[in-house]
Amino acid sequence: MIFSLDVRRARKGDCLLLHFGTRQAPGLVMIDGGPRGVYAPHLKPRIEQIRKARRLADNAPLDVNLLMVSHVDDDHIQGILDLTKELMDAKRARRPQAIRVLSLWHNSFDNVIGNPPAELTAMFKGQFGAASTSGEPPADLTVEADDDDLDEESVRASLMVLASIEQGARLRGEADALEFPLNPEFDGKLIVAAKAAVDVADGLTFTVAGPMQKEIKALHKKHEAWLKDLEKKGKSPSDALAAYVDTSVPNLSSVVVLAEAAGKRMLLTGDARGDKILQGLELTGRLKKGGKTHVDLLKVPHHGSARNLETDFFVRVTADHYVLSGNGEHGNPEREALEMLLEARGTADYAIHLTYPIAEIDAARQEDWKKERAKEQKRAAKLAAAGKKSKKPVRPEWSAEAHSLAALLARTPALAARVRIVAADKPHVIDLADPLGAAWPELVA
Repeated sequence: MIFSLDVRRARKGDCLLLHFGTRQAPGLVMIDGGPRGVYAPHLKPRIEQIRKARRLADNAPLDVNLLMVSHVDDDHIQGILDLTKELMDAKRARRPQAIRVLSLWHNSFDNVIGNPPAELTAMFKGQFGAASTSGEPPADLTVEADDDDLDEESVRASLMVLASIEQGARLRGEADALEFPLNPEFDGKLIVAAKAAVDVADGLTFTVAGPMQKEIKALHKKHEAWLKDLEKKGKSPSDALAAYVDTSVPNLSSVVVLAEAAGKRMLLTGDARGDKILQGLELTGRLKKGGKTHVDLLKVPHHGSARNLETDFFVRVTADHYVLSGNGEHGNPEREALEMLLEARGTADYAIHLTYPIAEIDAARQEDWKKERAKEQKRAAKLAAAGKKSKKPVRPEWSAEAHSLAALLARTPALAARVRIVAADKPHVIDLADPLGAAWPELVA
């Protein structure tokens, strides 16, 4: 049986395809589509290659057993919206559609918070313009955070979630028009962690380890309290963002699944926090309390952001393959994440899969570092002028030796030897069971 992860370049986001089944009865799962600029060069050509390999007629759709959007964030959902737009255009023109989705897994923002977010989106449109809640905000869009506990990365991450509100609503509308069954395995309701595995198709099961019900309830309460406070006295955009920082909606609502087939396991984590993933695995009985487990493949959470990880996560969940998606935007994947992995696993036998070359990642990380340092200096100066002292020190100037991935790998050849790079012009397929190329050589050429 085939059980392979097909990793696509997706800029700062995720774009994955899971192949399973046999040549006679093939199956396909699509997980996220990356941000703008990913669908046309990376996902669409791959769909066409799979159609061609399976020798489908021009008027026959490619069956996608499951299309999963891990969470409401532009760098995961926009590529899927580019796909559904093409499908909608084909439907209107009465042309054959490239794919047919048998099940769509998607927790929209208003499902997660339990209330239509009209008040929230209205506030941000008024403050930042329509772009702030209708896709990826402009690169030069900044937010001043008066609260020293709220760092700029959290502010922008939160704003990106809010920007995805309308994207999620659009996906639901287009999915309905295209007759994609929404969360059918959950009776159309919110996807939450559960002990029972879901049969995605013959031979493939998914155990949902996140989001957890208690976390969703906490988000409901937080949102209701925010609305009441807003009604009483109004709140600034920075205050509103504080309720949706990186420890909240983006992570706690990210769908986490343990995929199993052919006696192998993949842990697909979206942008979830490492500690919440561990709790979810314990809740579902896939990890003993305080214990350890091994999977064949781990999609490292949140593009290798150190803010979502601790060394303990890599100690408790080990893998043969670690996939870190990201091109250096927003600093991800971070060097600290690789250092945590090295500390936890040492020279064990494993592979690290990066979606862009090291030099390209480091160049973007350096640029992000400089921008963040300038913001920290500005905030520190503002506080100093007010007679206050920042709780967070300004980071030092970028040092290739101290901060780059390249320097870390140069110092640790054993780690460097484990790195595999997703090529721009060649498929990157990680086989856990029967090779995908044995059934369709053209899909790995």
